[in-house]
Amino acid sequence: MTLLFRRTWDAGALRAAHPPRFTDANKQAVVAVGEGPWSGTVTVSRYGPAPLPAAIPAAAPAWEVASGHFTYGDGDAGFTTWHLNFADPELFFAYGGRLFAQDEVQATEHPALGSVREALLAEGLAARTTSVEGPTPVLVSGVERRIEVDTAPSLENIGGLYGNRFAAAPRAKVVAATTALRPPPVSNILAIAAPVGGVGAYTRAQLRAVLVTAYSGFAAAGAESPSPVEVRTGFWGCGAFGGNRTVMVALQLLAARLAGVARLRFYAFDAAGARDAEAGAAELASLLSRASTPDALLDALAARAHRWGVSDGN
Repeated sequence: MTLLFRRTWDAGALRAAHPPRFTDANKQAVVAVGEGPWSGTVTVSRYGPAPLPAAIPAAAPAWEVASGHFTYGDGDAGFTTWHLNFADPELFFAYGGRLFAQDEVQATEHPALGSVREALLAEGLAARTTSVEGPTPVLVSGVERRIEVDTAPSLENIGGLYGNRFAAAPRAKVVAATTALRPPPVSNILAIAAPVGGVGAYTRAQLRAVLVTAYSGFAAAGAESPSPVEVRTGFWGCGAFGGNRTVMVALQLLAARLAGVARLRFYAFDAAGARDAEAGAAELASLLSRASTPDALLDALAARAHRWGVSDGN
């Protein structure tokens, strides 16, 4: 793979030189709950797109479907754990404003991600997860998760805090839903942007773009990891970007296999999501019974004529 750049900062110095800019009042309030000195070392790297392997390996990653939302922390012993950021092509572009979908939740809970964006822009580096050549995954390691915001829909009278509800919620409610994490656990973040804007059945080119993006990101995680890789993910590209759940699960599993990921842990939110996740895994298993190369598998998947969904508005 082609490493486009790597930068490393002392976390405290990063904050002092490039403080995150939270402009939404509710985000300012929840970030204040986790106020305190930043510690450790933050490293960001950006890679170019990776060419797909010629053949599909026999070895598959361990596959786990978990309920609920991401769990963070230092990961399991023996693995280097990466959490997917469901990125926009502009890295963390909405971290400070009113939006509160997966990308923005993660950047609010890990405020150093905002500082990473500010530092890259100040240096004139591309704070982007795509280029004219294709996907350019961005990886940030050693970033503290300073707060946890409970976005669950069970929150009284406000229907949860996810998406557009966050900025409109009463200040007291968002603060009450926020817990300071002390000491802050450290996360590794993998930012990749799913294709967006499809209508009707997926074209083969669209399916290939999904696969190349996921594979490039997972391969970059392997290049940045001193031990076997675990990727924690979910319905990447299936919210605001309108992706098809079956397609996005199947192609993430294939990408993990191609990249030699040791374990893929999939957070499915609820029972319905778990069924969708297993349907995606079953789709890939069916395709693998008749295809031994990525090209042949993409041909077979395109023939299934899976259709794009619609944006959820978040």
